[in-house]
Amino acid sequence: MPRFAANLSLMFTEHAFLDRFDAARAAGFDAVEFLFPYAVEPTAIAERLQRNHLTQALFNLPPGDWAAGEKGFAARPDKFDELQRSLHTALPYALATGVKRLHLLAGNADRSDGAAALAFRRSLAVAAHFFAPHGIDVLIEPLNHRDAPGYFLDDVDYAAGLVRELAIPNLKLQFDCYHCQILHGDVTMRLRALLPIVSHIQIASVPSRHEPDGEELNYPFLFAELDRLGYGGFVGAEYRPRGGTVDGLGWFAPYRALGA
Repeated sequence: MPRFAANLSLMFTEHAFLDRFDAARAAGFDAVEFLFPYAVEPTAIAERLQRNHLTQALFNLPPGDWAAGEKGFAARPDKFDELQRSLHTALPYALATGVKRLHLLAGNADRSDGAAALAFRRSLAVAAHFFAPHGIDVLIEPLNHRDAPGYFLDDVDYAAGLVRELAIPNLKLQFDCYHCQILHGDVTMRLRALLPIVSHIQIASVPSRHEPDGEELNYPFLFAELDRLGYGGFVGAEYRPRGGTVDGLGWFAPYRALGA
């Protein structure tokens, strides 16, 4: 069965950030992810992971001024120095949490801009080389243009082509079913084609981005398909609960029972 990771930036927000680790464990999750850890000391996060016997599945590299709309530096030729600093910022958190996957945000740029495309390729190589000695995969994730207008990496097939062309062993694809459905549809066939280069999967209902329990995507079918395909990575529950987080975990109950 899939190995689910609760996204603590969106789920269990009824609690302070560090207390969300305890809440996720109590709800039956054995792994977590979140957007950014940088407002909290690495040792504090590590303590909560250890206390709750949780695996850190994923987090993002620093994005710049997120509140102001920045979404990373990788495709920004003018921000390469900040990109390099962001790797050093993330490393203590990666080592403290034991995470094996980090998402590198592309940033806002025009994909038809040759300088942006070259900057993105350079950044991917630099980041992957930086984290390789630590056994960490660097992931890229296409985002849909409705939630992230102006984002450079807005096409799943383009992202997959880059991963395959660059052929860097620890450069992988982060496959978000929610974003893929909005961008392209045909989620199952893309999963089948791309799974060899996928290191992390994320889920949410489409179009609401609430619990993965209805609307456009049939998640029980997709979870069974992941099992059939032999996917052994994590599935991040990156959705915004409609109400209380625990009240919305009916979708998770069958899988928690199987894993108990």
